[in-house]
Amino acid sequence: MNKVLIIGSGGREHALAWKLARECEVHALPGNPGIEEIGQCHPGDVADLAEVARLARNIAADLVLVGPENPLLEGLADVLRSEGLVCFGPGKREALLEGSKAFAKELMVEAGVPTAWGRVCRSFSEGEEAVQTLHQMGKRPVVKASGAALGKGVTVCNDLREALLALERTMVELEFGEAGRTVVVEERLEGREFSLLTVCSGEAYWSLPVAQDYKRAEDGDRGPNTGGMGSVSPTPWVTEDLVREAEEKIVAPILRALSQRGLDYRGVLFSGLMVQDGEVFCLEYNVRFGDPETQSVVARLGDGFYELLLETGRGGRPQPIGERPEAAVTVVLTSGGYPGAYAKGLPIVVPSEVPSDTILFHAGTARRDGDLVTAGGRVFGATGLGPTVQEARRRAYKLADLVQFDGKRFRSDIGAYED
Repeated sequence: MNKVLIIGSGGREHALAWKLARECEVHALPGNPGIEEIGQCHPGDVADLAEVARLARNIAADLVLVGPENPLLEGLADVLRSEGLVCFGPGKREALLEGSKAFAKELMVEAGVPTAWGRVCRSFSEGEEAVQTLHQMGKRPVVKASGAALGKGVTVCNDLREALLALERTMVELEFGEAGRTVVVEERLEGREFSLLTVCSGEAYWSLPVAQDYKRAEDGDRGPNTGGMGSVSPTPWVTEDLVREAEEKIVAPILRALSQRGLDYRGVLFSGLMVQDGEVFCLEYNVRFGDPETQSVVARLGDGFYELLLETGRGGRPQPIGERPEAAVTVVLTSGGYPGAYAKGLPIVVPSEVPSDTILFHAGTARRDGDLVTAGGRVFGATGLGPTVQEARRRAYKLADLVQFDGKRFRSDIGAYED
């Protein structure tokens, strides 16, 4: 039986493992308690690229699937390919699309990708000048840490004062670490957002079902940005024509620009998109499966996912696979205090059997003396499937209510406005 080694330990990796376990033998480094129920988890450090390659060889993995961005930014895909292993994930230079928002912004402009007005700022004074320029234009700013910041390095500002405070926190106080040494200051676009996950090999591509995620911590899209509080797929207001437009204006040009630089992108390209006044704009690119979009998207995929990833990792043309007609809604259950400080090691009670048409994806859990405990800010993703978004969300929330741990929090409006 074919073997896949999944790198990572979160909800995205559990969702990928859940889907692939139907088609091949699943291994994970380091994995999580949810993945342990369907595959074999191996202890180890994903930052040790040689160790990852050694494990892939030892288990004779046919495919290595990299979940989080950091190993890709460090060049894991390059190491694996140099040793003759098949990897689904871009190399280090291609991964700069996520690792450097400055690089991504400059390449978008070069490729003619529709995006917000923006300026790359490498000092506080440059940042201050950029937000002042936007203020004089009557525009509201967004301040983005250029480096990888686990999805939390973006501050959406309402006015000049908030923008200057965001610059102070990002560039001076280094709230997001070294990722904030350089920032991109952009015009704040207004509209509706959706996520497009596109499997790419060179300039060839095929997009998975679209999804919409919810970044803010509180109902009504209020509160601080998080890694993601939930997702919905499909997104009823996103038409096939809109998807084709996004592919033609945002996916194809950036792949072409990379190819012209001699770069061969093999993996999934995450395009964060906004529709403003009927026009689609690119907010950002990520170089890995989105979390929690993946939890909803893979629940809707038909057979052939393993072969799609394998062929893409080999450099072949991505071949379309079918999708299920059901809608999927994922509600993220978080530790109290997330995205700020939160406790770990709290006991968790989960149902012995989850309701039909639901899946409980582990994200931040661990085993302590055999018992399940919290180990992260985002602890679970409760996914529901149904004939409509509203039925899917009803089932997702039913499952969310059955999971118990101290401080459990979740948004109550995931998918509430989608039908």
